[in-house]
Amino acid sequence: MSEPEVITLGCRLNVYESEVMRRHAREAGLDNAVIVNTCAVTGEAVRQAAQTIRKLRRSRPEARIIVTGCAAQIEPERFADMAEVDHVVGNSEKMKAATFSGLSTASSERVLVNDIMSVRESALHMIDGFHSHTRAYLQIQNGCDHRCTFCIIPYGRGPSRSVPAGEVVNQVRSLVERGYFEVVLTGVDITSYGRDLPGEATLGKLVRQVLRHVPELARLRLSSIDQVEADADLMIALGEEERLMPHLHLSLQAGDDLTLKRMKRRHLRADAIAFCESARKLRPDIVFGADLIAGFPTETDDMFENSMNIVDECGLIYLHVFPFSARRGTPAARMPQVHGAIVKERASRLRDKGSAVLSSYLESQRGQVVEVLIERDGNGRTPQYAEVLMQGERALSAGTIVRTHITRAETQRLVGEAIS
Repeated sequence: MSEPEVITLGCRLNVYESEVMRRHAREAGLDNAVIVNTCAVTGEAVRQAAQTIRKLRRSRPEARIIVTGCAAQIEPERFADMAEVDHVVGNSEKMKAATFSGLSTASSERVLVNDIMSVRESALHMIDGFHSHTRAYLQIQNGCDHRCTFCIIPYGRGPSRSVPAGEVVNQVRSLVERGYFEVVLTGVDITSYGRDLPGEATLGKLVRQVLRHVPELARLRLSSIDQVEADADLMIALGEEERLMPHLHLSLQAGDDLTLKRMKRRHLRADAIAFCESARKLRPDIVFGADLIAGFPTETDDMFENSMNIVDECGLIYLHVFPFSARRGTPAARMPQVHGAIVKERASRLRDKGSAVLSSYLESQRGQVVEVLIERDGNGRTPQYAEVLMQGERALSAGTIVRTHITRAETQRLVGEAIS
């Protein structure tokens, strides 16, 4: 018999939730189980989930395969119809210890997926550690109340709900006591944090509370934010708190105003550019990543060029490029579609642009002295999240922060040596 295995697909929130499930499955005695935590952000993500399950069954014929995550929540019948799958579990159910206790019995249900829209609370789960990760991910929020025309995720995650600040602070403190130097606050729409809580809670206020009440925390990082919802306290923290990492990943999606309106986004291109300029004035060493969709329905060549140009106008460094994928049940799926070959070509151009700006940034770091968080393979990350290949004879412990001289830049990473 072996320990329960968890295969995580998709976002950082899934990484956190996978650790919760790993603990629940272990405590329930599901030693021969493999949990596949799926993603549904694109049709391709769902296809890859199904492919992963089929390969898994071929390599682990004796395993008990449990499928959960957004794809399982949105399309439970698709996975229930797969002969390789033993159980399908919804996004709310996967976070409950009772679900895995139930799966350990002979009478357990094969499909356990309820109405995610009825969920109104997001419980914080105490985790002792993170399997094979040197930074900890902490869920502070779940769900989304917005209805972007391309996005299926609200139907997989339910309404926005926040974890009370006191519970977040206590969990951060617990993680630091367990040796973690960096904590990443994550969720589906973390800039909506606090709207469902009493008082006037915001993401910025939470960030400042965490840093004030856990002075031992070396690094606090944010996952993807919706920059139009950034509150005043978040901007203050960005300018004043060195332990808040100078790296923000933005939910831009496009750089053309008409496309943004048809996506039902809450910002225009000028808003995104102004945000980046303001943040850079507060924190000159900040870098930005962004999600960008190529080939959104009705996108013309000129509209796409606006998305290409916003990379330079915002000074983006890390691009997550998504070829548009029509998701059944979304308004965008009913709009006039861009031909698949054009979508693919535009996505390729955006990725090439992303590689170029990243290479340029990495080259600019040659000769710099930076603090690197060492990971388990001996490499590490700078505060700006650039990967660093560590060289030299000095043994470096995973999870520690090392002062490092950057000697050169490679295609996708830096190369450096620890300073004694």
